[in-house]
Amino acid sequence: MRAASMRKGALRQGVACRSQLGRGERGGSVPRRAQAEAPSSATKEEGEGKFDARAFRRSLNKTGRYVRKPTHDKESKNLMEEHGVGYSSTGVIAQMRDNGFRCEVGDVTIRLAESYGFCWGVERAVQMAYEARRAYPGRQLHITNEIIHNPSVNKRLQEMDVKFIEDRGQENGGKDFSEVNEGDVAILPAFGASVQEMKILNDKKVQIVDTTCPYVSKVWNSVETHTRRSHTSIIHGKYAHEETIATASFAGTYVIVKNLPEAQYVADYILYGGGRGGFFGKFKNA
Repeated sequence: MRAASMRKGALRQGVACRSQLGRGERGGSVPRRAQAEAPSSATKEEGEGKFDARAFRRSLNKTGRYVRKPTHDKESKNLMEEHGVGYSSTGVIAQMRDNGFRCEVGDVTIRLAESYGFCWGVERAVQMAYEARRAYPGRQLHITNEIIHNPSVNKRLQEMDVKFIEDRGQENGGKDFSEVNEGDVAILPAFGASVQEMKILNDKKVQIVDTTCPYVSKVWNSVETHTRRSHTSIIHGKYAHEETIATASFAGTYVIVKNLPEAQYVADYILYGGGRGGFFGKFKNA
């Protein structure tokens, strides 16, 4: 996930182009997409230009119901090892690492990639989810999306009685938070959650366990900076992906580009102008 400014033929990470792209056909504002999955005061305030996403995120630390760092609980790590969902320290994978990333069984040689396993952010998120199950016994746990894109890991969480919040689709009202009650625990996945979802959960007075990868949060900080400076954020990603949705929710004015041709299209529009209708049509979902 990147937030960037457009220059012809290239994306520069962490910079934004100004919202004032020009007059008339030379440019225009890009659509504002608020990915609220259910009505909330954040949605209304954001629409009125009053909601400060950065201030809200910081305020969560003062509620006493917000955790965003792992505790490194030994029992949770042991259970991850038992389930085979974390960094192996005693199992077959660990033995292969110690044996030159290979294992021989009879006349068969199995080789292990040196970069095998989860990235740091994913490992951290799964660990925090396991720690949450131990830290809040007897309380209902929910998660706003898949913790990571791994069916085996998500199945393990379901077996641990973590409920996945149903996404009914945007046309049917988005995610259904009706079963989330005060006192419950809500886990935000490694990809993050939109600021509107965070506001809904905070309003419900639930314990929030935020496993968002810190590298994703750094991008949120970038788009928040763009917003304060009245810049338009250019976000690289798939507009319907949860990480993109979360990032866009912290932006003011933005456009999402999926690939280099779309990036080039936006760059040409900024540099040379074009039809507003065509631009808005091409990026109607982004």
